[in-house]
Amino acid sequence: MSKRKQFLDSVHHEHVQDFLNFIGLHKDGADPFDLAEVLVELQRSQRQELWERQLKLLQHSLTAHPPERWITGAEEDAGDMDVEISEEQIQTMAVIEGVTIVSTVSVDILQENDTYTSLLNCAQMLNCIESALPLSHTPLQQAIHWLFECWWRQDLKGKEELGWTAFLVCLENTVTLEKPVSELRRLCTLREVLLSVDFASERGQQVIDPLLQCFFRPSHIKQEEGKRFLAFLFSWNDNFIRMIHETIKNQLPFFPKTLSVHVAEIYFRAWRKASGPSLEEIESTCIQDLMQHTLLLHRNSPVHSKVRQILTYFHKQKFREGIDEMLHRLYKPIMWKALKATNAEVRANATLLFTEAFPIHDPSMSSEMVDQAVQKQLDLLFALLDDPQPLVRSSAVLGVCSVLGRCWEVIPSTVITDLLEKLILQLANDTSSPDVRCSVFMCMSIILDNSLSHPLMEKLLPALKSSLHDSSEKVRVAFVGMLLKIKGVRAAKFWKVCSLEHLLARLEMDSPPVSKRIVNLLFNSFFPVNQPETVWCERCVTLIQTNPGAARKFYQHAYLYTAPANIVKLMLVIRKCLNVCIQNAGDDEFTSSNKENSTMLEDVLSVQDTASMASLLEILVILWKSVQKSLIANQEAFKYTTSKFASVLPQYLKIFQEERCKAPLILLASLLPATSVPALRSKVMSHLRSLKAGTAVTAYSQSVECLCSWGQISHIVELIENWLTEAAPVKAQGDEDTTGKVHFDGLEESKPDLGLDYLDYLVLRPKTRDCLLTLPLDQIRTLQKALNKWKSLLFSSLSGSEVSVAAIETALRAFVFHGRLSIHLQHKYPEEREFLKSLEHSVSWVEKRVLPFLANSSSEQQLSLSRKTVESCLTVCKNVLRVSVGDRDFRDHLLQHVTSVLQTEKGYICTPHVLALLTEVAQGCLSHKSEGQEDQLLLTIRILTNMFQKVVEIIAHRLRKDKEEGQELCCCSEEALHDFLLVTKLVTTERSEFITGVFSSLCAAVIIDISRTLQKISHVEEVLTPETVNDLPPLSNTILKVTLRSPAVTRFFLSEMRSSIESEAIDSITQWAAVTHILTIVKQSDAFVVELKEIALSVLRQIQNHYISAENTDNIQRTIYESTIMMLNDILNPSQKPNS
Repeated sequence: MSKRKQFLDSVHHEHVQDFLNFIGLHKDGADPFDLAEVLVELQRSQRQELWERQLKLLQHSLTAHPPERWITGAEEDAGDMDVEISEEQIQTMAVIEGVTIVSTVSVDILQENDTYTSLLNCAQMLNCIESALPLSHTPLQQAIHWLFECWWRQDLKGKEELGWTAFLVCLENTVTLEKPVSELRRLCTLREVLLSVDFASERGQQVIDPLLQCFFRPSHIKQEEGKRFLAFLFSWNDNFIRMIHETIKNQLPFFPKTLSVHVAEIYFRAWRKASGPSLEEIESTCIQDLMQHTLLLHRNSPVHSKVRQILTYFHKQKFREGIDEMLHRLYKPIMWKALKATNAEVRANATLLFTEAFPIHDPSMSSEMVDQAVQKQLDLLFALLDDPQPLVRSSAVLGVCSVLGRCWEVIPSTVITDLLEKLILQLANDTSSPDVRCSVFMCMSIILDNSLSHPLMEKLLPALKSSLHDSSEKVRVAFVGMLLKIKGVRAAKFWKVCSLEHLLARLEMDSPPVSKRIVNLLFNSFFPVNQPETVWCERCVTLIQTNPGAARKFYQHAYLYTAPANIVKLMLVIRKCLNVCIQNAGDDEFTSSNKENSTMLEDVLSVQDTASMASLLEILVILWKSVQKSLIANQEAFKYTTSKFASVLPQYLKIFQEERCKAPLILLASLLPATSVPALRSKVMSHLRSLKAGTAVTAYSQSVECLCSWGQISHIVELIENWLTEAAPVKAQGDEDTTGKVHFDGLEESKPDLGLDYLDYLVLRPKTRDCLLTLPLDQIRTLQKALNKWKSLLFSSLSGSEVSVAAIETALRAFVFHGRLSIHLQHKYPEEREFLKSLEHSVSWVEKRVLPFLANSSSEQQLSLSRKTVESCLTVCKNVLRVSVGDRDFRDHLLQHVTSVLQTEKGYICTPHVLALLTEVAQGCLSHKSEGQEDQLLLTIRILTNMFQKVVEIIAHRLRKDKEEGQELCCCSEEALHDFLLVTKLVTTERSEFITGVFSSLCAAVIIDISRTLQKISHVEEVLTPETVNDLPPLSNTILKVTLRSPAVTRFFLSEMRSSIESEAIDSITQWAAVTHILTIVKQSDAFVVELKEIALSVLRQIQNHYISAENTDNIQRTIYESTIMMLNDILNPSQKPNS
């Protein structure tokens, strides 16, 4: 019996095992049995018999073990007990799989005259049960879905039902899977299934959400199959087109800008494929809606650029049939209105769209009408260039340049010339807007991309030469960018547009964004890497002699445009040049040890040309620094280069004695290893010792940097320490009297001021500071002790000893440097508290030794010194907190110190510094999030608010005692008070007590201050309505001026004032009037309208009760009342004038 006959007989419920064996052989790739071959060889009647038999087999299996008895994944996972799957179910699943395989193969080999009713019944039966299959049989489910997909592709009877199942599964997979590429391809082949489903039907409504979700997925939008499918969805139903469009609009803010082009392509494909009502719907609902949004959206909207990008895609398709007609028809009702709109931003948006779509015309019109339409649009371009708003003119410049770049060949030459002259001669010099000038130069590159424009541009561009010196940096950047474009496309000689002399002058003085572009422009001229290295040096010398400042800038940025190896080669060739100059000067010793090319530049340079020699040395240093990292990374090149320069540096120092030459030589030495210039270290140290106090920083900066780079900073620290120690104050030996005179040992030889200058330089710059802090702690401690000794001189001067003014200044500087150095050391070594303790000792010393003199100073000099010392201490402590190196104990110590300062009789003069310190304490507390310290933080916040209240009271007290001094105190405290109030922005709801404490103090101070002023009024004429904050008393003036600088602070202030009013703590007419004065001043900011009206209503309600008991008061009280009512009415009804 043949295999075909055996297989046909096995398809029966009594021979199930044989059937399954045949299926196993088919699945086994190594076995020659193949169902496709068997089925092809079967006769038509045999195939029909096979399908009937497998239908009966499937029916028998499902009847014997129906889906209701199947154990699914849900039951398997329902409990901890293992659920045993029966043999019947296993066999049923195997039969279903076998029938599915046979059916799938049958669909592929189906012939034209085959009757496949039984096969269809099998497929429909599988369609009924596929959703009930256990979770463990997912591959079987996928095989059934593949059968349905094949059925759809073969266009067989009953395909709608089966195709729908396959479509739903693919749709679900594409939405849920992370990488749905293969499923997307299958979905695309099944897309026609959707057309068989009515949009309004239950099935149609079922798939709306999954279909719309496809537009959320970037993977769908980017893939070719995804685009094809998404564009097809527009053809399903007109109502669905609207839903798709709304979905895309809602998603656009979240799409990356790069995705907009793909979205545009989907719209375009949908438009091309559409016809009839669908086409009209896409054009009106989608494309024209996008046009409207592009016109009306704000430029800063996150969607504007993406919507424009979609329309740009359509504009770029103008060469395709139908696009011009569609754009003309859709733009017609909206474009021309938008170009004449009142809103400048709408006109600017319309300008960009109009010029991008230019020319907008209907190809079906006669050529004469097209010419007229284009001429009108050209006239409109000129009008847009003359628009009164800079934004529109800038957009018009971009648009005109893009039109000229695209349509140069078809626009009349006279129009082109007129447009270019308007751009170059008028708008490039638009004094009203740098943006317009900038846009001219930025957009010229669009025109220059068209080679046909070059002859005319060559004639017109030289008129722009003065724009290199434009007052706006961005305009200069754009101008040089245009020169680079001219050079790149070879449209003209850039030096004919702008002379080399002007370019070098601007290179010398301009900022990096401009100077880097000029270097790029001139690079091949002065650094021709394709020519011999001697030419590089010649060009370098030429540049130096033309403009030395420009030369330094040029070589500062040269590394951006060439390889580090070329920079090193230039350094070495400059070295050769310098050697030749020294040889020509007749240095026999140098000639014998450095035999160089004696002909190079010998007629141009000489050692006597100090300016050129100094410039060459400076350029050497600049070049070396620009490639220092690359050199260090290549040790072989580094050793070679350093050996070359180390061999000639001593001779250079001997020959070039001028001051301008010494600075670059010292810097050059600092770039070399210390071992290669052993004799130079002592010379540098001698130079530092020989300088006088008060010397400019430039005289010692290079020497200090040099020693730091050699790792010799310890010698500088030792020198500073020796000078400070030698000049430190000591009592004269054997002097037993009590006059308190102070003598100084070795004062003539030591230079403590210069030492402090050196220390200042070391601490200020990160590089030198890092070197300083890497020294052993013992050496730094010694320096700290030397600085700390100078405190005794401050105390001696305060005690009445005769001390020179210079010595006092030095002592005060040493005291400050001791604090600054302690801060850096504490930051470097946070695990130890040694340096914080040192700062605490300094604070305690100020409290014990200095504050008594601040309270009871006997002379102006004593008061000034004590004040400076206290303020210096407060400043150092503020910096400790600012860099977050102080702990809780240090903070508590500071608060105690501040309390002592405030309690001192003349401590008020330190109010600005006290406020600055309290600001840092508050910022640290309010931004602190450590758990377990909440109680301590709340206590600190209460102390802070009490201290702030004390500060406000001190200022008010000072104003009452001495108005002039109080006003001066208010003025100098203004910035510190503003900084303190800004900290309230950090307050969370858990710490609102801080806001309440601070602003209750401010509100009370302002109300009392204004109220007292009103109480002092003696004549009715003195009752006036304040027009500005300057009309208020000094304290109120200062507080409100500071408060109104920040909207958040103002809101806190008004909130606290409302709370005070609602608590009925205010009970007199003068206080109500004071509140109204405050509201009147705040009202001038044109903000807080709601808050002001709420407070004004509360005031009005309560003031009426006061007026009932004040009917018989004197005229002044009555006048204050009436003035207050008028101001309240003005706040509540700003458009109505109150009755007299």
